[in-house]
Amino acid sequence: MPKREGKKKDKTEIVILGKTTSFTGILKFATTLRIQGNFRGTIDATGDLIVDKEAVIDADHITAGSLTVFGQISGTVHALDKVDMMTGAKVLGDVSAARLRIADGVLFEGKCRMTNVEKDIEIFHRPAEEIKADLQRSNVRM
Repeated sequence: MPKREGKKKDKTEIVILGKTTSFTGILKFATTLRIQGNFRGTIDATGDLIVDKEAVIDADHITAGSLTVFGQISGTVHALDKVDMMTGAKVLGDVSAARLRIADGVLFEGKCRMTNVEKDIEIFHRPAEEIKADLQRSNVRM
């Protein structure tokens, strides 16, 4: 039997719930999960979630690192990083994320809230010196 020396574990490990899979309950994961079948319940994860074209998700809420949707999702969505709604996707529910991309041909019904947005700098009703100081502090952080 040959030895497997120096084989590194792939850091982009993907777990798949196949097309014939139907799952009800709570999903928690830290890697990437691809759903191809049906899911009903709650998703509370730090990993990335991919919802394939034929997949149907009915969740009270979904929390994931990032979310890519080709299929159908019903429920509130919170992504720590980004949400990508690809052509043909159907998303029914409110979405919050730091970044959001909605392709042509997407049905999205809900509210969108952008997270991790830097504090606005007030430019009206303030002395010019305060505005300059705020701008200089902002440039230092970049």
